Order: sequence, then structure tokens, then C-alpha cells
Amino acid sequence: MEMLKLRKSEERGRGSHGWLNSHHSFSFAGYHDPSHMGVSYLRVINEDRVAPGAGFATHAHRDMEIVSYVLEGALEHRDNLGNRALIQPGEVQRMSAGTGVSHSEYNASDTLPVHFLQIWVLPDTAGLEPSYEQRAYSTAERTARWRLVASGDGREGSVRVHQDMALYATLLPAGEVVEFVPASARVAYLFIARGTGELNGLSLSPGDAVEADAQEVLRLTATGEIEALLFDLPQLGGAVG
Repeated sequence: MEMLKLRKSEERGRGSHGWLNSHHSFSFAGYHDPSHMGVSYLRVINEDRVAPGAGFATHAHRDMEIVSYVLEGALEHRDNLGNRALIQPGEVQRMSAGTGVSHSEYNASDTLPVHFLQIWVLPDTAGLEPSYEQRAYSTAERTARWRLVASGDGREGSVRVHQDMALYATLLPAGEVVEFVPASARVAYLFIARGTGELNGLSLSPGDAVEADAQEVLRLTATGEIEALLFDLPQLGGAVG
């Protein structure tokens, strides 16, 4: 069995709309690839760059857990629940769309772009009451370790996602190493947001991702300063990816 499945950045789908430059790790909107529909309950990782002053006008979602992770700049969020927030690097936003929510996302700057990850996870229950949560995680608590930032039970100060999953973030200085051991019947999905490194001998660049179904120890080594996310998800019956 293939233990590590590498997906290079350039293999992702792409959407370019002038004000928006987006890369899709999984099938999304006009990009469809039957072999990349998601991993376990993870359905979307969009790497978005939004031009100054531009953004996503008000639109609706339902029955989806949506997590935003900002890499550079600031993202302004507004929704029909009455939430208005600014999301900056080091902050994680979780919105449970549930029975239905409308929101907008705009670049908060008129001069600088915003670079962020939009993550969608299927919820464990349909028809949840819509809700919103946002937390900040300091550089120190994410440096040279896997910091839990989202989980199914909100433990360790993470935002709560209504699904059996965990999301970890790390800032890894060059030469540093972090390890992760997936539990039995789990799948790990690593996404390199910035920087270069190696995972168990595989060379990785920004936008690269690795799926690991059956690996005892995942050892990530930074060859240049890295910012990375790691998803811990249940294995599901049938093919994933």
C-alpha cells in the first residue's frame, strides 16, 4: 500500500478572476477532478489571494464547517448573525453554516493583498444552528511544535469544528523538526502553506500536500522556514483523495 501520497502545488486546480487568484487542492467550482474530491470529511482547501479593496460579496452556505486561516494581510468578515470581525495572521475563524448563513469576506486593505486559506469540512450533523468562533494563536505557541487550532471538542483552546477531526498549525524555523504519529484508522493530510522542507524524505514546496494513511511517524524537517497545517481525520470506507 502506498503510505505517502504527494500532490504537488502545480497539480492543483486554479481560478483567476482578476481580483482573485485561487488554487484548489480539491474539486471546487469550475475545477472538477474525480480523483481529488477531498480526504475523509475534508472537502476544500482553497489558497486565495485577494487584491486590495476587493473580496467575496455576500453569499450563502449551509451544512458546512468553514475555517479561515490568514497567512498575510487582513480579511474582513461580516455575516447575517451580526458578526463583524477582522482576521489576521495567527488567527483562526470557524463558521458553522448549519441551517444557513450569509456572509461576505473582503480584503481589509486598500493597498495590500490578503493571502489566506479557506477550508471546508463536512459536519457530523445536518441542520445545526449557525455559529461563529475566532481565536488567536501566538507565534511562540505555534513555533517548532504542532499547535492544535481546531478540533471536534474544542480542547486545548482550539476552535470547535462539528466533526471528528483535528487541525494543527506550525511555524518551523530552518533546521527544526516536528513529528506526528497518526492513530490507528486515521488519515493525516499535511499542507505546506509557506516555505520548503522534507517529510520522511519527500521534498516539499509551498502549496504541496501529502496524504498519509499508514505511517508510524511523520517527520517534517524545515529546509527553509515553514508554515504548515496538518489535518488528523478518520479513515472512511472506499477511496479518498
